[in-house]
Amino acid sequence: MSSPRTQSALPAHVLEEIRELPAKYPQPRSAVMPALDLAQEELGYLTPEAMTEVAEALQLDPGYLEGVATFYTLFHLEPIGKHRFYVCTNLSCMIRGAFEIVEHVKRQIGVERPDQVSADGLFSFEEVECLGACEYAPMMRLDHRYHYDLTAEKIDQLIAERRSPTPVTTPLTPTLRAKRDKDSAQTRAMPPDLSPKGERGKKTSLSPKGERGKRPRAPRKKKVDG
Repeated sequence: MSSPRTQSALPAHVLEEIRELPAKYPQPRSAVMPALDLAQEELGYLTPEAMTEVAEALQLDPGYLEGVATFYTLFHLEPIGKHRFYVCTNLSCMIRGAFEIVEHVKRQIGVERPDQVSADGLFSFEEVECLGACEYAPMMRLDHRYHYDLTAEKIDQLIAERRSPTPVTTPLTPTLRAKRDKDSAQTRAMPPDLSPKGERGKKTSLSPKGERGKRPRAPRKKKVDG
């Protein structure tokens, strides 16, 4: 008689969502990362049992999933804080004070190393490579959102919000959020030489219709018969 299976590491609704993922991709293996992300979102980190269940749900080899989980740094095989600070310390952020931000985060949550968790279980941190938002340095990722132009005061506010039983700040309404996104998109689309203050300087000359001026060709030299 086979022994009864132990309790599932992942709840049924998560496993069902994982089973539906392969249909959204051209190859079943393309669903591995979003599936592992769902498991980690549920448990906080990836246990061997959870990875085995994900592999069964996707009908893939567990060893392949373990290889993916150990390759990408955003997957964690050990317990981490409920809220993890992913602070970029690449060149642009480093120049703008990223290391000072890291030290401030460590002091405020009471840890010294990335493998440590704060005493209340809420926070941990790690330094990461470029997150693709260099113009807003120093910046970081926290709770699936980017936070820009970091200061010690902003870090303190983010920590206070997550320690408070109720939100400290009022979230944007849909109307205000749409206006913010529209303004941001218009600013990004503006040519450098048409920016309000001209910070970036003119890089190209524009014709009245906004087309780049064409450089005149040098006349061809006539071939001399000899």
